[in-house]
Amino acid sequence: MKDGRIAATESRPTPETSGPLSAASEVDLKVANHRFEVVQRRLNGEPPPPGQPVPERTLRLWAARYREAKEQYGSGYLGLIPRTCQRGNRGSKLPEESRALLNQFIEQDHETLKQKSRFASWAALLHACDEKGIVAPSYVTLCRAVRRRPAFESVLKRQGRRAAYTYEPFYWELAPTTPRHGDRPFEIGHIDHTELDVELICSRTGQALGRPWMTLLTDAFSRRCLAFYLAFDAPSHRSCMMISRECVRRHGRLPQIVVIDGGPEFQSTYFEALLARYECIKKTRPPARARFGSCCERLFGTTNTRFIHNLRGNTQITRNVRQVTKSVDPREHATWTLAELHERLSEYLFEVYDTIDHPALGQSPREAFRAGFEATGIRSERMIPYDQEFLMATLPATPRGTAKVTPGRGAKINHIYYWSASFQDPSVENQRVPIRYDPFDVGTAYAFVRRHWVQCHSEYYTVFHGHSEKELMIASKELHRRQQCHSQGLAVTAKKLAGFLQSVEAAELLMAQRLRDQEAQATRNAPVAGAPTEFSVKPVEGDGVDDREHAESGEIYGEF
Repeated sequence: MKDGRIAATESRPTPETSGPLSAASEVDLKVANHRFEVVQRRLNGEPPPPGQPVPERTLRLWAARYREAKEQYGSGYLGLIPRTCQRGNRGSKLPEESRALLNQFIEQDHETLKQKSRFASWAALLHACDEKGIVAPSYVTLCRAVRRRPAFESVLKRQGRRAAYTYEPFYWELAPTTPRHGDRPFEIGHIDHTELDVELICSRTGQALGRPWMTLLTDAFSRRCLAFYLAFDAPSHRSCMMISRECVRRHGRLPQIVVIDGGPEFQSTYFEALLARYECIKKTRPPARARFGSCCERLFGTTNTRFIHNLRGNTQITRNVRQVTKSVDPREHATWTLAELHERLSEYLFEVYDTIDHPALGQSPREAFRAGFEATGIRSERMIPYDQEFLMATLPATPRGTAKVTPGRGAKINHIYYWSASFQDPSVENQRVPIRYDPFDVGTAYAFVRRHWVQCHSEYYTVFHGHSEKELMIASKELHRRQQCHSQGLAVTAKKLAGFLQSVEAAELLMAQRLRDQEAQATRNAPVAGAPTEFSVKPVEGDGVDDREHAESGEIYGEF
Protein backbone atom coordinates (compact mmCIF):
# COMPACT_ATOMS: atom_id res chain seq x y z
CA MET A 1 0.00 0.00 0.00
CA LYS A 2 2.88 2.39 0.80
CA ASP A 3 4.63 1.68 -2.49
CA GLY A 4 1.43 2.13 -4.45
CA ARG A 5 1.49 -1.36 -5.89
CA ILE A 6 -1.88 -2.14 -4.31
CA ALA A 7 -4.72 0.35 -4.92
CA ALA A 8 -8.37 0.17 -3.90
CA THR A 9 -10.92 0.44 -6.70
CA GLU A 10 -14.37 1.96 -6.22
CA SER A 11 -17.06 0.10 -8.14
CA ARG A 12 -19.79 2.35 -9.47
CA PRO A 13 -22.73 1.29 -11.56
CA THR A 14 -22.10 1.81 -15.28
CA PRO A 15 -24.26 1.15 -18.31
CA GLU A 16 -22.38 -2.10 -18.82
CA THR A 17 -23.17 -3.29 -15.28
CA SER A 18 -26.73 -1.97 -14.97
CA GLY A 19 -27.82 -3.17 -18.43
CA PRO A 20 -27.99 -6.94 -17.73
CA LEU A 21 -29.64 -6.39 -14.36
CA SER A 22 -32.33 -3.98 -15.67
CA ALA A 23 -33.14 -6.22 -18.64
CA ALA A 24 -33.61 -9.32 -16.48
CA SER A 25 -37.14 -10.53 -15.80
CA GLU A 26 -38.44 -11.90 -12.54
CA VAL A 27 -37.86 -15.48 -13.77
CA ASP A 28 -34.27 -14.62 -14.73
CA LEU A 29 -33.61 -13.15 -11.26
CA LYS A 30 -35.05 -16.26 -9.60
CA VAL A 31 -32.66 -18.48 -11.64
CA ALA A 32 -29.73 -16.17 -10.86
CA ASN A 33 -30.51 -16.34 -7.12
CA HIS A 34 -30.41 -20.15 -7.23
CA ARG A 35 -27.12 -20.15 -9.13
CA PHE A 36 -25.59 -17.62 -6.75
CA GLU A 37 -26.42 -19.79 -3.73
CA VAL A 38 -24.82 -22.87 -5.39
CA VAL A 39 -21.72 -20.96 -6.51
CA GLN A 40 -21.23 -19.40 -3.08
CA ARG A 41 -21.24 -22.85 -1.50
CA ARG A 42 -18.71 -24.05 -4.09
CA LEU A 43 -16.35 -21.13 -3.51
CA ASN A 44 -16.60 -21.51 0.28
CA GLY A 45 -15.86 -25.25 0.07
CA GLU A 46 -19.33 -26.24 1.26
CA PRO A 47 -21.36 -29.12 -0.23
CA PRO A 48 -24.17 -28.25 -2.70
CA PRO A 49 -27.68 -27.75 -1.24
CA PRO A 50 -29.49 -31.05 -0.66
CA GLY A 51 -32.19 -32.14 -3.03
CA GLN A 52 -30.92 -29.92 -5.87
CA PRO A 53 -28.14 -31.82 -7.65
CA VAL A 54 -26.12 -29.81 -10.17
CA PRO A 55 -23.79 -31.50 -12.67
CA GLU A 56 -20.10 -30.90 -11.99
CA ARG A 57 -19.49 -29.45 -15.42
CA THR A 58 -22.39 -27.01 -15.04
CA LEU A 59 -21.11 -26.01 -11.63
CA ARG A 60 -17.65 -25.25 -13.05
CA LEU A 61 -19.25 -23.14 -15.83
CA TRP A 62 -21.25 -21.07 -13.31
CA ALA A 63 -18.18 -20.48 -11.16
CA ALA A 64 -16.17 -19.41 -14.20
CA ARG A 65 -18.83 -16.93 -15.27
CA TYR A 66 -19.04 -15.63 -11.72
CA ARG A 67 -15.28 -14.97 -11.58
CA GLU A 68 -15.31 -13.43 -15.07
CA ALA A 69 -18.14 -10.99 -14.20
CA LYS A 70 -16.43 -10.20 -10.88
CA GLU A 71 -13.29 -9.19 -12.71
CA GLN A 72 -15.04 -7.36 -15.55
CA TYR A 73 -18.01 -5.63 -13.84
CA GLY A 74 -17.07 -5.79 -10.17
CA SER A 75 -20.11 -7.98 -9.43
CA GLY A 76 -20.10 -11.72 -10.03
CA TYR A 77 -23.87 -11.90 -9.71
CA LEU A 78 -24.26 -10.37 -13.20
CA GLY A 79 -22.49 -13.39 -14.72
CA LEU A 80 -25.12 -15.73 -13.29
CA ILE A 81 -28.12 -14.03 -14.95
CA PRO A 82 -29.37 -16.31 -17.75
CA ARG A 83 -29.11 -14.95 -21.28
CA THR A 84 -31.95 -16.92 -22.80
CA CYS A 85 -33.29 -13.94 -24.72
CA GLN A 86 -30.03 -13.71 -26.69
CA ARG A 87 -30.16 -17.26 -28.02
CA GLY A 88 -30.59 -18.00 -31.69
CA ASN A 89 -30.16 -15.99 -34.86
CA ARG A 90 -32.48 -13.03 -34.45
CA GLY A 91 -31.42 -11.20 -37.58
CA SER A 92 -33.78 -10.67 -40.53
CA LYS A 93 -33.74 -13.43 -43.16
CA LEU A 94 -35.14 -11.16 -45.89
CA PRO A 95 -32.79 -9.66 -48.44
CA GLU A 96 -32.26 -5.93 -48.31
CA GLU A 97 -34.26 -5.37 -51.53
CA SER A 98 -37.28 -7.25 -50.18
CA ARG A 99 -37.13 -5.37 -46.89
CA ALA A 100 -36.99 -2.00 -48.67
CA LEU A 101 -39.94 -2.94 -50.91
CA LEU A 102 -41.91 -4.09 -47.85
CA ASN A 103 -41.45 -0.73 -46.10
CA GLN A 104 -42.34 1.09 -49.33
CA PHE A 105 -45.65 -0.77 -49.69
CA ILE A 106 -46.57 -0.16 -46.06
CA GLU A 107 -45.97 3.59 -46.37
CA GLN A 108 -47.41 4.16 -49.86
CA ASP A 109 -50.02 1.43 -50.27
CA HIS A 110 -51.28 0.43 -46.82
CA GLU A 111 -51.08 3.79 -44.98
CA THR A 112 -53.37 5.74 -47.30
CA LEU A 113 -56.89 7.11 -47.15
CA LYS A 114 -58.12 4.03 -49.04
CA GLN A 115 -57.62 2.09 -45.79
CA LYS A 116 -56.66 -1.08 -47.65
CA SER A 117 -56.51 -4.24 -45.56
CA ARG A 118 -53.22 -5.91 -44.77
CA PHE A 119 -54.08 -8.86 -46.99
CA ALA A 120 -54.77 -6.60 -49.99
CA SER A 121 -51.45 -4.79 -49.51
CA TRP A 122 -49.66 -8.12 -49.15
CA ALA A 123 -51.20 -9.39 -52.40
CA ALA A 124 -49.94 -6.29 -54.22
CA LEU A 125 -46.53 -6.79 -52.62
CA LEU A 126 -46.38 -10.40 -53.88
CA HIS A 127 -47.14 -9.22 -57.42
CA ALA A 128 -44.40 -6.55 -57.25
CA CYS A 129 -41.86 -9.08 -55.92
CA ASP A 130 -42.69 -11.53 -58.74
CA GLU A 131 -42.14 -8.82 -61.36
CA LYS A 132 -38.75 -7.89 -59.88
CA GLY A 133 -37.74 -11.50 -59.24
CA ILE A 134 -36.94 -11.08 -55.56
CA VAL A 135 -37.95 -13.02 -52.45
CA ALA A 136 -41.47 -12.08 -51.30
CA PRO A 137 -42.13 -11.49 -47.56
CA SER A 138 -44.75 -13.64 -45.90
CA TYR A 139 -48.10 -12.32 -44.69
CA VAL A 140 -47.01 -12.74 -41.06
CA THR A 141 -43.89 -10.66 -41.75
CA LEU A 142 -45.99 -7.85 -43.23
CA CYS A 143 -48.41 -7.88 -40.27
CA ARG A 144 -45.50 -7.75 -37.83
CA ALA A 145 -43.97 -4.81 -39.72
CA VAL A 146 -47.32 -2.95 -39.71
CA ARG A 147 -47.68 -3.41 -35.95
CA ARG A 148 -44.21 -1.98 -35.41
CA ARG A 149 -45.11 1.24 -37.20
CA PRO A 150 -45.91 4.29 -34.98
CA ALA A 151 -49.65 4.16 -34.26
CA PHE A 152 -50.12 7.95 -34.50
CA GLU A 153 -48.56 8.25 -37.95
CA SER A 154 -50.35 5.17 -39.26
CA VAL A 155 -53.83 6.24 -38.13
CA LEU A 156 -53.15 9.82 -39.26
CA LYS A 157 -52.45 8.69 -42.83
CA ARG A 158 -55.32 6.17 -42.95
CA GLN A 159 -58.14 7.92 -41.03
CA GLY A 160 -57.16 11.56 -40.56
CA ARG A 161 -56.16 13.81 -37.70
CA ARG A 162 -59.28 13.42 -35.59
CA ALA A 163 -59.00 9.65 -35.47
CA ALA A 164 -55.28 9.91 -34.70
CA TYR A 165 -55.90 12.32 -31.82
CA THR A 166 -56.29 9.35 -29.45
CA TYR A 167 -52.68 8.32 -30.13
CA GLU A 168 -51.23 11.83 -30.01
CA PRO A 169 -48.92 12.67 -27.08
CA PHE A 170 -50.49 14.68 -24.25
CA TYR A 171 -49.95 18.40 -23.94
CA TRP A 172 -50.23 19.00 -20.23
CA GLU A 173 -50.06 22.81 -20.23
CA LEU A 174 -52.17 25.61 -21.67
CA ALA A 175 -49.01 27.67 -22.18
CA PRO A 176 -45.31 27.00 -21.46
CA THR A 177 -45.51 28.89 -18.16
CA THR A 178 -49.07 27.97 -17.11
CA PRO A 179 -49.72 24.90 -14.93
CA ARG A 180 -52.26 22.63 -16.54
CA HIS A 181 -54.71 22.91 -13.62
CA GLY A 182 -53.63 26.18 -12.04
CA ASP A 183 -51.99 26.92 -8.69
CA ARG A 184 -55.11 27.88 -6.76
CA PRO A 185 -58.91 27.80 -6.82
CA PHE A 186 -60.67 30.16 -9.24
CA GLU A 187 -57.55 30.52 -11.37
CA ILE A 188 -58.72 28.32 -14.26
CA GLY A 189 -62.36 27.48 -14.91
CA HIS A 190 -63.87 25.35 -17.69
CA ILE A 191 -67.29 26.04 -19.24
CA ASP A 192 -69.02 23.54 -21.49
CA HIS A 193 -72.48 22.23 -22.39
CA THR A 194 -74.02 18.77 -22.68
CA GLU A 195 -77.47 17.32 -23.31
CA LEU A 196 -78.43 15.08 -20.40
CA ASP A 197 -79.57 11.52 -21.09
CA VAL A 198 -83.05 11.81 -19.56
CA GLU A 199 -86.52 12.74 -20.79
CA LEU A 200 -88.50 15.31 -18.77
CA ILE A 201 -92.19 16.13 -18.55
CA CYS A 202 -94.27 19.19 -17.73
CA SER A 203 -95.26 19.51 -14.08
CA ARG A 204 -98.77 20.73 -15.03
CA THR A 205 -99.84 18.66 -18.01
CA GLY A 206 -97.47 15.68 -17.93
CA GLN A 207 -96.51 16.33 -21.55
CA ALA A 208 -93.05 15.16 -22.63
CA LEU A 209 -90.80 18.21 -23.09
CA GLY A 210 -87.61 16.50 -24.25
CA ARG A 211 -84.07 16.33 -22.93
CA PRO A 212 -82.56 19.30 -21.04
CA TRP A 213 -79.21 20.96 -21.66
CA MET A 214 -76.78 21.45 -18.78
CA THR A 215 -74.13 24.17 -18.76
CA LEU A 216 -71.31 23.47 -16.31
CA LEU A 217 -68.56 25.62 -14.80
CA THR A 218 -65.81 23.64 -13.05
CA ASP A 219 -62.69 24.67 -11.16
CA ALA A 220 -59.63 23.01 -12.73
CA PHE A 221 -57.53 23.12 -9.54
CA SER A 222 -59.96 21.42 -7.18
CA ARG A 223 -62.21 19.69 -9.81
CA ARG A 224 -65.14 21.26 -7.99
CA CYS A 225 -68.39 22.21 -9.70
CA LEU A 226 -68.70 25.96 -9.24
CA ALA A 227 -72.11 26.39 -10.90
CA PHE A 228 -74.48 24.74 -13.35
CA TYR A 229 -77.43 25.91 -15.41
CA LEU A 230 -80.28 23.71 -16.62
CA ALA A 231 -82.59 24.63 -19.52
CA PHE A 232 -84.40 23.14 -22.48
CA ASP A 233 -82.99 25.60 -25.01
CA ALA A 234 -79.83 24.73 -26.93
CA PRO A 235 -76.60 26.46 -25.77
CA SER A 236 -76.51 30.17 -26.60
CA HIS A 237 -75.17 33.43 -25.19
CA ARG A 238 -78.00 33.27 -22.66
CA SER A 239 -76.54 30.06 -21.21
CA CYS A 240 -73.14 31.74 -20.85
CA MET A 241 -74.69 34.75 -19.14
CA MET A 242 -76.74 32.66 -16.73
CA ILE A 243 -73.86 30.35 -15.72
CA SER A 244 -71.78 33.45 -14.94
CA ARG A 245 -74.65 34.91 -12.92
CA GLU A 246 -75.07 31.65 -11.00
CA CYS A 247 -71.33 31.45 -10.21
CA VAL A 248 -71.29 34.98 -8.79
CA ARG A 249 -74.47 34.30 -6.82
CA ARG A 250 -72.94 31.22 -5.18
CA HIS A 251 -69.30 32.29 -4.73
CA GLY A 252 -69.17 36.04 -5.31
CA ARG A 253 -66.50 35.81 -8.02
CA LEU A 254 -65.57 34.49 -11.46
CA PRO A 255 -62.50 32.43 -12.48
CA GLN A 256 -59.50 34.46 -13.58
CA ILE A 257 -59.04 32.29 -16.71
CA VAL A 258 -62.07 30.83 -18.49
CA VAL A 259 -61.37 27.91 -20.85
CA ILE A 260 -64.04 27.40 -23.52
CA ASP A 261 -64.38 25.57 -26.83
CA GLY A 262 -64.89 27.11 -30.26
CA GLY A 263 -68.70 27.24 -30.04
CA PRO A 264 -70.44 30.33 -31.44
CA GLU A 265 -72.16 31.00 -28.11
CA PHE A 266 -68.77 31.76 -26.54
CA GLN A 267 -67.91 34.23 -29.31
CA SER A 268 -70.89 36.42 -28.40
CA THR A 269 -70.19 40.09 -27.83
CA TYR A 270 -72.23 40.02 -24.61
CA PHE A 271 -70.18 37.20 -23.11
CA GLU A 272 -66.85 38.74 -24.12
CA ALA A 273 -67.93 42.11 -22.72
CA LEU A 274 -68.87 40.47 -19.41
CA LEU A 275 -65.45 38.80 -19.11
CA ALA A 276 -63.66 42.00 -20.07
CA ARG A 277 -65.69 44.01 -17.55
CA TYR A 278 -64.54 41.78 -14.67
CA GLU A 279 -61.01 41.20 -16.08
CA CYS A 280 -61.36 37.51 -16.88
CA ILE A 281 -59.07 35.98 -19.50
CA LYS A 282 -60.72 33.81 -22.14
CA LYS A 283 -58.75 30.88 -23.58
CA THR A 284 -60.22 28.89 -26.47
CA ARG A 285 -59.45 25.19 -26.69
CA PRO A 286 -58.07 23.91 -30.01
CA PRO A 287 -60.75 22.31 -32.21
CA ALA A 288 -61.17 18.53 -31.92
CA ARG A 289 -58.85 18.42 -28.89
CA ALA A 290 -61.05 17.01 -26.14
CA ARG A 291 -58.20 16.58 -23.65
CA PHE A 292 -57.98 20.33 -23.15
CA GLY A 293 -61.45 20.19 -21.59
CA SER A 294 -61.01 16.91 -19.74
CA CYS A 295 -62.10 18.47 -16.42
CA CYS A 296 -65.59 19.26 -17.76
CA GLU A 297 -65.86 16.23 -20.02
CA ARG A 298 -64.99 13.84 -17.19
CA LEU A 299 -67.58 15.42 -14.90
CA PHE A 300 -70.21 15.12 -17.64
CA GLY A 301 -69.52 11.40 -17.91
CA THR A 302 -69.51 10.89 -14.15
CA THR A 303 -72.82 12.74 -13.75
CA ASN A 304 -74.47 10.67 -16.46
CA THR A 305 -73.20 7.25 -15.32
CA ARG A 306 -73.60 7.73 -11.56
CA PHE A 307 -76.78 9.81 -11.43
CA ILE A 308 -78.68 10.42 -14.67
CA HIS A 309 -78.53 6.81 -15.91
CA ASN A 310 -80.15 5.64 -12.68
CA LEU A 311 -83.27 7.76 -13.19
CA ARG A 312 -86.56 6.68 -14.71
CA GLY A 313 -86.81 7.86 -18.31
CA ASN A 314 -83.07 7.84 -19.08
CA THR A 315 -82.17 7.49 -22.75
CA GLN A 316 -79.49 4.81 -22.65
CA ILE A 317 -81.55 2.46 -24.78
CA THR A 318 -81.86 5.00 -27.60
CA ARG A 319 -78.25 4.34 -28.55
CA ASN A 320 -79.57 1.23 -30.28
CA VAL A 321 -82.49 2.69 -32.22
CA ARG A 322 -83.68 -0.65 -33.61
CA GLN A 323 -84.28 -1.97 -30.11
CA VAL A 324 -86.54 0.91 -29.06
CA THR A 325 -90.22 0.02 -28.94
CA LYS A 326 -93.16 1.82 -27.41
CA SER A 327 -92.98 -0.28 -24.25
CA VAL A 328 -89.36 0.78 -23.56
CA ASP A 329 -89.45 4.27 -25.07
CA PRO A 330 -87.96 6.72 -22.50
CA ARG A 331 -90.65 9.27 -23.35
CA GLU A 332 -93.32 6.83 -22.19
CA HIS A 333 -91.56 6.30 -18.85
CA ALA A 334 -90.52 9.92 -18.16
CA THR A 335 -91.53 11.09 -14.68
CA TRP A 336 -89.04 13.85 -13.81
CA THR A 337 -89.75 17.56 -14.20
CA LEU A 338 -87.15 20.23 -14.74
CA ALA A 339 -87.57 21.72 -11.26
CA GLU A 340 -87.25 18.34 -9.52
CA LEU A 341 -84.24 17.35 -11.62
CA HIS A 342 -82.60 20.71 -10.89
CA GLU A 343 -83.04 20.17 -7.14
CA ARG A 344 -81.67 16.62 -7.15
CA LEU A 345 -78.84 17.46 -9.55
CA SER A 346 -77.84 20.34 -7.31
CA GLU A 347 -77.79 17.98 -4.34
CA TYR A 348 -75.64 15.47 -6.23
CA LEU A 349 -73.07 17.99 -7.51
CA PHE A 350 -72.71 20.06 -4.34
CA GLU A 351 -73.26 17.44 -1.62
CA VAL A 352 -72.41 14.00 -3.02
CA TYR A 353 -69.79 14.48 -5.75
CA ASP A 354 -68.23 17.37 -3.83
CA THR A 355 -67.49 15.18 -0.79
CA ILE A 356 -66.21 11.99 -2.51
CA ASP A 357 -62.45 11.51 -2.89
CA HIS A 358 -61.28 12.35 -6.42
CA PRO A 359 -58.71 9.90 -7.91
CA ALA A 360 -56.65 12.75 -9.37
CA LEU A 361 -56.50 14.64 -6.05
CA GLY A 362 -56.35 12.01 -3.33
CA GLN A 363 -59.03 14.01 -1.50
CA SER A 364 -62.49 15.37 -2.12
CA PRO A 365 -62.98 18.47 -4.32
CA ARG A 366 -64.33 20.39 -1.32
CA GLU A 367 -61.23 19.61 0.76
CA ALA A 368 -58.92 20.55 -2.12
CA PHE A 369 -60.88 23.78 -2.61
CA ARG A 370 -60.51 24.79 1.05
CA ALA A 371 -56.85 23.75 1.20
CA GLY A 372 -56.14 25.85 -1.88
CA PHE A 373 -57.67 28.94 -0.30
CA GLU A 374 -55.74 28.37 2.93
CA ALA A 375 -52.45 28.06 1.04
CA THR A 376 -52.87 30.87 -1.50
CA GLY A 377 -55.29 33.34 0.15
CA ILE A 378 -58.81 34.55 -0.51
CA ARG A 379 -57.89 37.39 -2.90
CA SER A 380 -60.76 39.61 -1.86
CA GLU A 381 -60.03 42.07 -4.70
CA ARG A 382 -61.52 39.51 -7.11
CA MET A 383 -64.91 39.54 -5.34
CA ILE A 384 -67.90 40.68 -7.43
CA PRO A 385 -71.00 42.08 -5.67
CA TYR A 386 -74.25 40.48 -6.79
CA ASP A 387 -76.04 43.78 -7.31
CA GLN A 388 -78.07 45.55 -9.96
CA GLU A 389 -74.95 46.52 -11.89
CA PHE A 390 -73.87 42.91 -12.25
CA LEU A 391 -77.37 41.81 -13.23
CA MET A 392 -77.38 44.46 -15.94
CA ALA A 393 -74.00 43.22 -17.17
CA THR A 394 -75.42 39.71 -17.61
CA LEU A 395 -78.34 40.91 -19.72
CA PRO A 396 -77.76 40.94 -23.50
CA ALA A 397 -78.12 43.97 -25.72
CA THR A 398 -79.01 44.46 -29.37
CA PRO A 399 -76.23 44.36 -31.99
CA ARG A 400 -75.90 48.17 -31.87
CA GLY A 401 -76.24 48.30 -28.08
CA THR A 402 -78.33 51.49 -28.18
CA ALA A 403 -81.83 52.52 -29.23
CA LYS A 404 -83.33 55.87 -30.22
CA VAL A 405 -86.02 57.27 -27.94
CA THR A 406 -88.95 58.29 -30.12
CA PRO A 407 -91.23 60.90 -28.48
CA GLY A 408 -94.51 59.34 -27.44
CA ARG A 409 -93.47 55.82 -28.49
CA GLY A 410 -90.29 54.98 -26.57
CA ALA A 411 -87.25 52.90 -27.55
CA LYS A 412 -87.56 50.25 -30.25
CA ILE A 413 -85.87 46.97 -29.25
CA ASN A 414 -86.13 43.92 -31.51
CA HIS A 415 -89.07 45.43 -33.50
CA ILE A 416 -90.97 46.19 -30.28
CA TYR A 417 -91.43 49.60 -28.60
CA TYR A 418 -90.68 49.90 -24.88
CA TRP A 419 -91.75 52.82 -22.73
CA SER A 420 -90.66 54.30 -19.42
CA ALA A 421 -91.69 57.48 -17.63
CA SER A 422 -88.07 58.65 -17.86
CA PHE A 423 -88.47 59.01 -21.63
CA GLN A 424 -90.69 62.07 -21.09
CA ASP A 425 -87.62 64.16 -20.27
CA PRO A 426 -86.98 66.54 -23.21
CA SER A 427 -83.22 65.94 -22.90
CA VAL A 428 -83.73 62.22 -23.55
CA GLU A 429 -86.13 62.43 -26.49
CA ASN A 430 -84.60 61.73 -29.92
CA GLN A 431 -81.41 60.55 -28.22
CA ARG A 432 -79.79 57.12 -28.39
CA VAL A 433 -79.55 55.41 -25.00
CA PRO A 434 -77.86 52.11 -24.01
CA ILE A 435 -80.40 49.32 -23.65
CA ARG A 436 -80.60 45.76 -22.30
CA TYR A 437 -83.40 43.22 -22.61
CA ASP A 438 -84.32 40.19 -20.55
CA PRO A 439 -84.23 37.08 -22.79
CA PHE A 440 -86.65 35.30 -20.44
CA ASP A 441 -89.26 38.08 -20.35
CA VAL A 442 -89.74 39.98 -23.60
CA GLY A 443 -92.29 42.24 -21.95
CA THR A 444 -89.52 43.96 -19.96
CA ALA A 445 -86.35 45.81 -21.01
CA TYR A 446 -83.89 48.25 -19.43
CA ALA A 447 -82.52 51.59 -20.58
CA PHE A 448 -79.65 53.66 -19.20
CA VAL A 449 -81.18 57.08 -18.57
CA ARG A 450 -79.74 59.86 -16.39
CA ARG A 451 -76.85 57.68 -15.14
CA HIS A 452 -78.92 54.74 -13.98
CA TRP A 453 -80.85 51.82 -15.44
CA VAL A 454 -84.61 52.19 -15.62
CA GLN A 455 -87.17 49.46 -16.28
CA CYS A 456 -89.20 49.74 -19.48
CA HIS A 457 -92.37 47.92 -20.48
CA SER A 458 -93.49 46.83 -23.91
CA GLU A 459 -96.40 48.54 -25.66
CA TYR A 460 -98.12 45.13 -25.61
CA TYR A 461 -96.95 44.21 -22.12
CA THR A 462 -100.07 42.23 -21.25
CA VAL A 463 -99.41 39.89 -24.18
CA PHE A 464 -95.59 39.76 -24.17
CA HIS A 465 -95.24 39.56 -20.39
CA GLY A 466 -93.75 36.16 -19.49
CA HIS A 467 -92.99 35.07 -23.08
CA SER A 468 -89.41 34.20 -24.00
CA GLU A 469 -87.38 35.47 -26.91
CA LYS A 470 -87.35 32.02 -28.52
CA GLU A 471 -91.13 31.84 -28.34
CA LEU A 472 -91.45 35.15 -30.18
CA MET A 473 -88.90 33.98 -32.74
CA ILE A 474 -91.08 30.97 -33.54
CA ALA A 475 -94.09 33.27 -33.94
CA SER A 476 -92.15 35.62 -36.21
CA LYS A 477 -91.10 32.76 -38.52
CA GLU A 478 -94.69 31.52 -38.76
CA LEU A 479 -95.93 34.98 -39.69
CA HIS A 480 -93.28 35.32 -42.39
CA ARG A 481 -94.16 31.89 -43.79
CA ARG A 482 -97.88 32.74 -43.89
CA GLN A 483 -97.42 36.06 -45.69
CA GLN A 484 -94.48 35.27 -47.97
CA CYS A 485 -96.73 34.55 -50.97
CA HIS A 486 -98.42 37.94 -51.17
CA SER A 487 -96.39 40.37 -49.07
CA GLN A 488 -92.70 39.90 -49.72
CA GLY A 489 -90.57 42.11 -47.52
CA LEU A 490 -93.39 43.02 -45.15
CA ALA A 491 -91.96 43.89 -41.73
CA VAL A 492 -93.37 42.13 -38.69
CA THR A 493 -94.84 44.77 -36.45
CA ALA A 494 -95.51 44.44 -32.74
CA LYS A 495 -99.26 44.78 -33.33
CA LYS A 496 -99.42 41.84 -35.72
CA LEU A 497 -97.11 39.86 -33.49
CA ALA A 498 -99.34 40.47 -30.46
CA GLY A 499 -102.43 39.47 -32.44
CA PHE A 500 -100.75 36.29 -33.60
CA LEU A 501 -99.81 35.34 -30.04
CA GLN A 502 -103.46 35.64 -29.07
CA SER A 503 -104.71 33.34 -31.81
CA VAL A 504 -105.57 29.70 -31.43
CA GLU A 505 -102.88 28.75 -33.91
CA ALA A 506 -100.23 30.43 -31.76
CA ALA A 507 -101.46 28.64 -28.66
CA GLU A 508 -101.04 25.28 -30.40
CA LEU A 509 -97.69 26.14 -31.96
CA LEU A 510 -96.07 27.72 -28.92
CA MET A 511 -97.51 25.51 -26.19
CA ALA A 512 -94.45 23.28 -25.92
CA GLN A 513 -92.02 26.21 -25.78
CA ARG A 514 -94.13 28.02 -23.19
CA LEU A 515 -94.19 24.95 -20.94
CA ARG A 516 -90.44 24.67 -21.21
CA ASP A 517 -89.97 28.30 -20.24
CA GLN A 518 -92.28 27.88 -17.24
CA GLU A 519 -90.32 24.83 -16.08
CA ALA A 520 -86.99 26.65 -16.47
CA GLN A 521 -88.32 29.64 -14.53
CA ALA A 522 -88.40 27.59 -11.31
CA THR A 523 -84.65 26.94 -11.57
CA ARG A 524 -83.53 30.55 -11.94
CA ASN A 525 -82.84 32.48 -8.75
CA ALA A 526 -82.41 35.82 -10.48
CA PRO A 527 -85.40 38.20 -10.12
CA VAL A 528 -87.74 37.46 -12.98
CA ALA A 529 -91.28 38.36 -13.76
CA GLY A 530 -94.18 36.24 -12.56
CA ALA A 531 -95.86 33.44 -14.43
CA PRO A 532 -97.52 34.39 -17.70
CA THR A 533 -101.14 35.31 -17.39
CA GLU A 534 -103.78 33.43 -19.32
CA PHE A 535 -105.13 35.42 -22.24
CA SER A 536 -108.35 34.95 -24.13
CA VAL A 537 -108.38 33.54 -27.61
CA LYS A 538 -109.66 35.78 -30.38
CA PRO A 539 -109.21 35.71 -34.13
CA VAL A 540 -106.37 37.48 -35.89
CA GLU A 541 -107.21 40.82 -37.44
CA GLY A 542 -107.78 40.38 -41.15
CA ASP A 543 -109.92 41.52 -44.02
CA GLY A 544 -113.17 40.24 -42.41
CA VAL A 545 -113.99 37.83 -45.26
CA ASP A 546 -115.06 34.33 -44.27
CA ASP A 547 -112.85 31.56 -45.65
CA ARG A 548 -115.97 29.63 -46.74
CA GLU A 549 -116.80 32.38 -49.23
CA HIS A 550 -113.41 31.84 -50.90
CA ALA A 551 -114.05 28.11 -50.94
CA GLU A 552 -117.48 28.55 -52.64
CA SER A 553 -116.34 31.14 -55.21
CA GLY A 554 -112.99 29.55 -55.99
CA GLU A 555 -112.33 27.73 -59.26
CA ILE A 556 -112.61 23.94 -59.11
CA TYR A 557 -109.61 22.26 -60.72
CA GLY A 558 -110.68 18.68 -60.13
CA GLU A 559 -112.29 16.25 -57.76
CA PHE A 560 -110.41 15.45 -54.58
